[in-house]
Amino acid sequence: MDSNGLSTHWNVETLHGSLTDPAISSMNLLNELIDEYPVAISMAAGRPYEEFFDIRLIHTYIDAYCAHLREDRKLDEAGVTRTLFQYGTTKGVIADLIARNIAEDENIDAAPESVVVTVGAQEAMFLVLRTLRAGDRDVLLAPAPTYVGLTGAALLTDTPVWPVRSTENGIDPDDLVLQLKRADEQGKRVRACYVTPNFANPTGTSMDLPSRQRLLDVAEQNGILLLEDNAYGLFGSERLPSLKSLDRSGSVVYIGSFAKTGMPGARVGFAVADQRMTGGGLYADQLSKLKGMLTVNTSPIAQAVIAGKLLLNDFSLTKANAREIAIYQRNLRLTLGELDRRLGSCAGVGWNTPTGGFFVTVTVPFVVDDELLEVAARDHGVLFTPMHHFYGGKGGFHQLRLSISLLTPELIEEGVARLAALITPRLS
Repeated sequence: MDSNGLSTHWNVETLHGSLTDPAISSMNLLNELIDEYPVAISMAAGRPYEEFFDIRLIHTYIDAYCAHLREDRKLDEAGVTRTLFQYGTTKGVIADLIARNIAEDENIDAAPESVVVTVGAQEAMFLVLRTLRAGDRDVLLAPAPTYVGLTGAALLTDTPVWPVRSTENGIDPDDLVLQLKRADEQGKRVRACYVTPNFANPTGTSMDLPSRQRLLDVAEQNGILLLEDNAYGLFGSERLPSLKSLDRSGSVVYIGSFAKTGMPGARVGFAVADQRMTGGGLYADQLSKLKGMLTVNTSPIAQAVIAGKLLLNDFSLTKANAREIAIYQRNLRLTLGELDRRLGSCAGVGWNTPTGGFFVTVTVPFVVDDELLEVAARDHGVLFTPMHHFYGGKGGFHQLRLSISLLTPELIEEGVARLAALITPRLS
């Protein structure tokens, strides 16, 4: 007890249930292992390539945005200063520039008022799920496996997540229909389905065009939203249209991120929510109401950095990321080649072959858990992500995820060699 007679020890079980959920603690495990084994080659973190980071670009981008405020928006110096120093509007000060970017890169026609600029895509997910979780009947569908950030946002909003089967072609629209029927039979209301059509985290898989069309048809026929997360769409050998660009029924809320294509440290994402509300206004206005109570606004200085990058690249992040796209494609080819060279003749070992993105999924005939990850770090000097973290601990115990984004060719060769040294003795 302290001097006021209050207990100085708290029981975590008396706090929100998300704090003891494995999904919340999974990323902490990786960070702890990185700290404990700093010389281990990390094929775990899905972070952007760092060679082109340049501190001077921050100033260049902010200067470009300030010039835009003066020349295009006709603001005086006091107005320019106020835009960067004050809180700014809740929806964001660069929504119009983001609308121009997604028109250029994704062929998405979005009015600026339908855009909410968020603190990373993570806040966008939280806002959407918080607005949709209106009662105990409401559930969210998501592919199994799925991004842990989505699982975490669902936990924080007390939203149950029901899994939908995934295939080598991404989320299965036919299984989605079955899960909708199952939910209806149990008196549940499916509000939305989360989906990453392009180079999904964690699997690296993508949906072909017929599957995208089928998914949109299912959503329209059943009156559910599709929450499209497109963090990796630029980084492929081919570009398929986003769900949002194909959407004709207002079924898609588009969740965007500049973490991979703009600057991860800026922490700027956005949601395009152009669905019209009964009584007037857009769904984006409802998201903005919650954002005003959560983060008030997204840092105008961070927004200015992203805006400057857009302005200096004719609003095209495809253009801005030409070097990065080439490196990610090189790294993906190298990783797949090294896996084939080191493990191609090993019975029971396999992997998928994504055409873009950051991730490759490897399957092995033995259990891949956190204990094996620690052995890999300690004895072999290599890190990966056990896939069971993306299944909520309910599957994926024979799979691991490799990230190819942050490594040089030399580290890829050595990392796969160390991985093979872990795997091959366990095959017998």
